[in-house]
Amino acid sequence: MSVEAAGRAAGTGEPEGGGACLCGRCPHGARTGHRRAVAAFIALRDDFAAGRGLPAGLAHSVGAARQWVSDELALSARTLAERSTAEGVTWLAAVRRRTLPTVWAAVAALLLGQALTAVGAGWTAARTAGLIAAVALALALTAAARWHAAHGGVLAPLLGEDGRLSTSRAVAAGWVAAVLYAVVTAAVQLASAGPGARRRLLAGPALPSSGPLLAALFVGCAVAVCAHALVAVRVRAGRLQKIPAERPRAVDLLADDAGRGSFPDVQYVLVNAAVVGYALVCLARRPGQLPHLPWGLVVLVLLSGATYLAGKAVAGGRPVILSVVRSRELGDLAAPIRTGDDIEIRGTGFVPPGAGTPHRLARTVVRIGAVHVPVPLVPVPGGFANPADDVLTVPVPVDVEPGRVEVRVVTAAGVATDGYPIDVQE
Repeated sequence: MSVEAAGRAAGTGEPEGGGACLCGRCPHGARTGHRRAVAAFIALRDDFAAGRGLPAGLAHSVGAARQWVSDELALSARTLAERSTAEGVTWLAAVRRRTLPTVWAAVAALLLGQALTAVGAGWTAARTAGLIAAVALALALTAAARWHAAHGGVLAPLLGEDGRLSTSRAVAAGWVAAVLYAVVTAAVQLASAGPGARRRLLAGPALPSSGPLLAALFVGCAVAVCAHALVAVRVRAGRLQKIPAERPRAVDLLADDAGRGSFPDVQYVLVNAAVVGYALVCLARRPGQLPHLPWGLVVLVLLSGATYLAGKAVAGGRPVILSVVRSRELGDLAAPIRTGDDIEIRGTGFVPPGAGTPHRLARTVVRIGAVHVPVPLVPVPGGFANPADDVLTVPVPVDVEPGRVEVRVVTAAGVATDGYPIDVQE
């Protein structure tokens, strides 16, 4: 949840002093504490943006006032981050209680659908087999959810290392669930069938008929493995900036780390959802056989997976400094960079996707020579003017030795830019 969205939620939450739980160990207490921390941070930021709350002794120094404001906001952002982390932990622990009813509601919906379609046609062994297979999968998911109760329950296998829902893992899990349901359905029918029907059921999983389904399953699982390896290699090499999420959200399946819609993710989910739906319809028409997919649909799944991996391969990148100039106020004379001056670092990638929260912004650092300078937070109504993704403004401290020095930006993801030389005069 963004700071502004959480602030709007806080405005509709419990009243101040109303005795709401703030323990941080239960979902309600963690949520209330987080919303109040967000509301307090927004109020503090807007006061500073309007020029209120500054000590009188700092009024004569713009640089000192800016640094004091940045330190106060960074301290408040740290409290906000602690509350956000507590809410994320309790949310993961509580999500098991939310997902398990959904799983068993799907089983109940299947039973209801079978009962309605059996009117007039009669109840068949295939319907019983399908219901038993659904119950077996639901029991397996329930056991897994209890085993991983503190890590999201049913969602635990779908979470990436950054704490977001993984699109590739979700698609692979969908294929695995669909194929397992088909196999268990066929196995239950095989166990109760007579000799003639048993031969027909055994011929169903033959490779000529089930080959396309197994190929689609292989493509889904292979894409998940390749996507994990690709992201891991790019992060270790510094070619991709990854920021851990506060908690997983459903939008992660269709969006990038910043919450913006992602075409490779959207098309990958839609194409695989359509083909899995086609396979389930085939299974409903012929419950005694594994779904027979046309090879054209398998090629479609393969092309969709290749597009998804290509998007992963080109997404993001290293932060880059394009230029460094002396920050000049209106009326100032042209002059070289000296200690005490503000410099403006222009480039791209200074704020990685997902690093727009205050405590992440406060972790951005500029290295000038051998001196590390935290980038000050400059509040404006509704957000921050500094740092920004394409420009940073920092002062040149007096500890910087005159002469030629290199400037590097270290982002919240821990990735540093290449050095950019500047000349500092006395």
